[in-house]
Amino acid sequence: MINPPADFLRHRAQRVRRSALALGRRSNGQRIAALEAMAAALERHGGAIVAANTVDQEAAVREGLAAPLLARLKLNGAKLAGCIQGLRQVATLPDPVGHRQLHRELAAGLELERVTVPVGVLGVVFESRPDAVIQIAALAVRSGNGAILKGGREALNTCQAIVTALQEGLAGSAVDPNSLDLLTSREETMALLRLDDLVDLIVPRGSNAFVRTIQDNTRIPVLGHADGVCHLYVDQLVNIDMAVAVALDAKTQYPAACNAIETLLVHRHVARRFLPPAVAAFTAAGVTLRGDEQARALGVPEAATPEDWGHEYLDLILAVRVVEDLEAALEHIRRHGSRHTDVICTDDEAAAARFLGTVDSAGVFHNCSSRFADGFRYGLGAEVGISTQTMPPRGPVGLEGLVTYRYRLRGHGHTVAPFACGEQRFSHRNLLEA
Repeated sequence: MINPPADFLRHRAQRVRRSALALGRRSNGQRIAALEAMAAALERHGGAIVAANTVDQEAAVREGLAAPLLARLKLNGAKLAGCIQGLRQVATLPDPVGHRQLHRELAAGLELERVTVPVGVLGVVFESRPDAVIQIAALAVRSGNGAILKGGREALNTCQAIVTALQEGLAGSAVDPNSLDLLTSREETMALLRLDDLVDLIVPRGSNAFVRTIQDNTRIPVLGHADGVCHLYVDQLVNIDMAVAVALDAKTQYPAACNAIETLLVHRHVARRFLPPAVAAFTAAGVTLRGDEQARALGVPEAATPEDWGHEYLDLILAVRVVEDLEAALEHIRRHGSRHTDVICTDDEAAAARFLGTVDSAGVFHNCSSRFADGFRYGLGAEVGISTQTMPPRGPVGLEGLVTYRYRLRGHGHTVAPFACGEQRFSHRNLLEA
């Protein structure tokens, strides 16, 4: 296959941008109707999408794709149905566009507004997960944004089948199908990263090396996270059965996810009671445990190396460390965490408050699985990605992270000069209702 030249990709990006500008002017009802048309088209094409995914999976197995990526690649009928449900949930969410955040009288007859508007064009580049196409397309259309998508080579057939269905759905709505485009080669991806005059935000979803490559090769703002090194800390005052159940779910419910825990920290005063049943439960679930010296003395079978602390396995492997106390756990997370999602299991409210107030992660949880760190589970409908940066948007990024704002000022021939010389004064009176 011959890759299109850079100028052809620029032409396609310009087409997406024109369509995005029109999409941003569509009414709330029109965008909701477009999402329903997309969902219906996915249902009509469900068989073709699953068949395309089977082809991708078989090829990936032959090529020896890593197990975590194979897990993310799979899109069967049940998973597709869940994606369609998530798309429809996005349609029920409040309209993020046109929300007036500020309304202020600067002086008599001079009124200022701050109103939410779409970001513009999103460039979303991801590895292996074809279901991300559906999530991102739903969020983009609902928030009035165009989207240029690039899935992994291993998911090419599935992504093409999905985008074909989505564009067919949009063709019967008020939204231009050209607001969505799909790239198919690495060369196109690198060309996309140079389109800083046409693309407003890049969202990478993949491995640490993948995200770093994106960040290092573009001037376009990048939203996302490089690692999902999530911790669960078991404090000394804790319900053992509850902590084992939460830890097991956080690791095994879907180990290939970025919000699965990679390190288990255990207070030394509870380690003798917690680790034996925890080791038994993890072993029964097929998890390989690697521990420090104290953890190994209490049943963890393999020795951890310094590289295990701070490592994202995305697999049924878990590092286990016995720590002196809560402060030692906090220090370990500070040194080795990735600011994604971290959990404390404890019945001590003071310890929980200390943990929740100290750990600088996008998600900090008490007595619940890290797997709840998800846009769908947060009620966002879906997520375009998870951001671990300090500035917003942070955590699962849904609709609210895909709009920016614009200041609008309306006057009646007002000029600055009378205010500069003191002839007139600003009133700065807020007009929004409390």
